[in-house]
Amino acid sequence: MKHLVWTVAIILLTSAVNAQEKLPVIVPYNYLDIRELYLDTSNHHTALKPILHVDTSAMYTRPDTTRRSLFHRKLFNEHLLEFRTKDYNVFIDFLPDFQIGKTQDGSRTTWLNTRGAIIQANIGEKFYFESSFFENQGKFPGYLDDFIRKQQIVPGQGGIKDYSNGKAFDFNYATALLSYTPSKYLNVTAGYGQNFIGDGYRSLILSDIQFSYPYLKLTGTLGNVQYTAMWAQFMDKHSKSFASAYNDLGYYKKWGVFHFLDWNVSKRLTIGLFDAVIWPDADSSGRKRGFDWSYMNPIIFLRSAEFSEGSSDNALVGMNAKFKLFPKTTIYGQLVLDEFKLKEVFGGKGWWANKQSAQLGFRTFDAFKISKLDLQGELNAVRPYTYSYKSTLINYEHYNQSLAHPLGANFWEVLGIASYRLKRWYARGELMYSRYGDDPDQKTNYGHDISKPYDDHPSEYGNWIGQGLKTNLLYAQGTIAYVLNPKYNLRIEASLAARRVKNDIESRNDLIFNFGLRSSFRQFYYDF
Repeated sequence: MKHLVWTVAIILLTSAVNAQEKLPVIVPYNYLDIRELYLDTSNHHTALKPILHVDTSAMYTRPDTTRRSLFHRKLFNEHLLEFRTKDYNVFIDFLPDFQIGKTQDGSRTTWLNTRGAIIQANIGEKFYFESSFFENQGKFPGYLDDFIRKQQIVPGQGGIKDYSNGKAFDFNYATALLSYTPSKYLNVTAGYGQNFIGDGYRSLILSDIQFSYPYLKLTGTLGNVQYTAMWAQFMDKHSKSFASAYNDLGYYKKWGVFHFLDWNVSKRLTIGLFDAVIWPDADSSGRKRGFDWSYMNPIIFLRSAEFSEGSSDNALVGMNAKFKLFPKTTIYGQLVLDEFKLKEVFGGKGWWANKQSAQLGFRTFDAFKISKLDLQGELNAVRPYTYSYKSTLINYEHYNQSLAHPLGANFWEVLGIASYRLKRWYARGELMYSRYGDDPDQKTNYGHDISKPYDDHPSEYGNWIGQGLKTNLLYAQGTIAYVLNPKYNLRIEASLAARRVKNDIESRNDLIFNFGLRSSFRQFYYDF
């Protein structure tokens, strides 16, 4: 937090030198306003997130001539602290997330007590900085409580400590982002957080469902082509139990390199090519490998081509595409190849190492000619053993959560999302149904749990989606909110979620009502 203290101190000392000219604000698009990119007649690069853009609204919005109290302005229209000059902009906000809830029979009270803070700043039009920190205590619905206790993490929010005599959890997480754009052709970003590749609600390539991780990202744009190279460090939370030689340094680390080439073929069609390689920081005996500098080469597919030759590192390749079918309707899709042998794929025998996943979806805006009524539908399918490897030291996972889909592998899923905004009112509904093949015990591996080694597969052939303990999952959620302050998405929110999971071993129903005062632009994924 030292950097935050110094930044605030410098700003407070220099804020008196205010100029009349206002500088455009560099801010990231969020999941509420990214619709603007899809509705624009230009074909923007929308797949790689977060997306930074220049917000000039503060410069040109007609000032409110109504006399307002300081309390009214800060609660409804302004950041908690604002410093605007001709050289820089700085915004500091308090981010609460206070929730109270009940399960269907009233026997379990859920709650969340989050106190967060964020600072956002840009110096000139080339430099953007953001840092946030959240301190939390919470008690969760039964199915989430079971997941948290098993994995020792809150989904997307890191490790836990017992709280309230073990009945609840204490946890914290932080994010940071430092972006420099020396020219319109290049952006350099160093961060501690999440990234997302795709145009859907889910991503089968790289998702933002997991805990924060450090990364360095270079993005170049030339004409209709955008190219990104990213290096990241992940943690293998499974490994500490057997990593005696590495215990003093905490959990095992692993490294990842990602390349994404996004080409706007026309004003309607965009095609993106992707590759990733994951390699261990050290092996199970504690022998350290560290960062492999050969992966600093930013050329796409240069190293991933080796995965078919039996490379010891974990390589994936994939494609992302979108097509603007109508001015306000876009279809999109993804394809990921974790391992690929043409003979086996077309042989139709269900070879265990046919590890692929696919997505197909659509987004439509202002549906049925109703302004700001947006619909989204999506189908995801992932074959058994996809994203897994011989060891968690090298699988496609960070901090006990997949880098792709929260259901892991060996499933198909269909979901629909509807959202509507009217002035400061916001409503959202989601319906998701999935079928996956679970494991009847800890020793058996039918390819659903990506943390299990794939060489434990029961059979060489006859492996299909849904094999194992056939499980049906239904999840539905409705949310309505009134946005008090759009600057940092402070809102009063009520939601009702229903979840049902059923197989031959168990049948479980959860119905959860939540009410609270919330402030966040980040999504947390509890629909699994």
